[in-house]
Amino acid sequence: MLRKIRVLVIDDSASVRQVMTDILQSDPEIDVMATASDPFVAARRIQQEVPDVITLDVEMPRMDGITFLRRLMSQRPVPVVICSSLAEAGSETANQAWDAGAVDIILKPRVGTAEFLQDAKIRICDVVKAAARARLKHVPTAPRVREPERKLTADVVLPPPLARHHAMARTTETVVCIGASTGGTESLRVVLEMLPAASPGIVVVQHMPEKFTEAFARRLNGLCEMEVKEAEDGDTVMRGRVLIAPGNRHMLLQRSGARYYVSVKDGPLVSRHRPSVDVLFRSAATHVGPNAVGILMTGMGDDGARGLLEMKGAGAHTIAQDEATSVVFGMPREAIALGAAGKILPLDQLAAEIIRAGSR
Repeated sequence: MLRKIRVLVIDDSASVRQVMTDILQSDPEIDVMATASDPFVAARRIQQEVPDVITLDVEMPRMDGITFLRRLMSQRPVPVVICSSLAEAGSETANQAWDAGAVDIILKPRVGTAEFLQDAKIRICDVVKAAARARLKHVPTAPRVREPERKLTADVVLPPPLARHHAMARTTETVVCIGASTGGTESLRVVLEMLPAASPGIVVVQHMPEKFTEAFARRLNGLCEMEVKEAEDGDTVMRGRVLIAPGNRHMLLQRSGARYYVSVKDGPLVSRHRPSVDVLFRSAATHVGPNAVGILMTGMGDDGARGLLEMKGAGAHTIAQDEATSVVFGMPREAIALGAAGKILPLDQLAAEIIRAGSR
């Protein structure tokens, strides 16, 4: 029997600590070892027992969460998931958290509809499991946990790419499709910062909460030569532009003549995510075919693996990030196991591959 993932919940609100405990304890693979009302209480608890994962609020008395995160990562690195309501405003908090070493960021759970609470429960538990497997210095890798069952596929959003029609026609433009999850925010930054302004159009699904994707896109836009923006329905995919799928919305590729554009739409969770990499990749297989490049990067689970296989079957150039440079080697590993990856490359070679594809 696998050892449960031990979680320390840090939040100054007693009600939030209780809600988080209830959500995490509902998963048979997770155990809340303790809760703490502020970083000082948490530090004493960590001296007694080091957790596998910490969920951390930002606004707390005596010491804010970002300061605590920086001190923790400099002294005793532990996978930390920021759990904050500040995401509602977008805010610089997300950028500060990623820079300080947070593995991921989730919205603080709140009372809402049954559907909202169910979606929040799925995401929170999945993020904590992914964090437990993140590659951090001096932190032992947690045992692999089995994936939850009953995951919807891309079939619920669009049909399989069976018809070989206009997608097979060559165009002069290449479309690069990238999927990433845990560890992807910094990995994407590394790749996109290396690309010149004239690089081929790129569409990205990064598993992130609603609101955070806009701040993430703004941050990258200030760092990269390419234009980076959160995708809006109807946006054209063009050279020099990167479109990031908005949190809580699926993003699909469409084609009108030689023009590619994105459709942003609602829908059920696919492969336990919205946006889903499988949805984007399937749309690329259907409408872009051999004009596409599919890249599956670091992340837990298998979202994107089947979609990458469909892209390969449609003639696309497909790549999976290698294990050594992945924060969590889940999504790429599943794609490789399916035979979906034409190449397996380290992070520092992905930009060169994108540039080569754009010059074909």
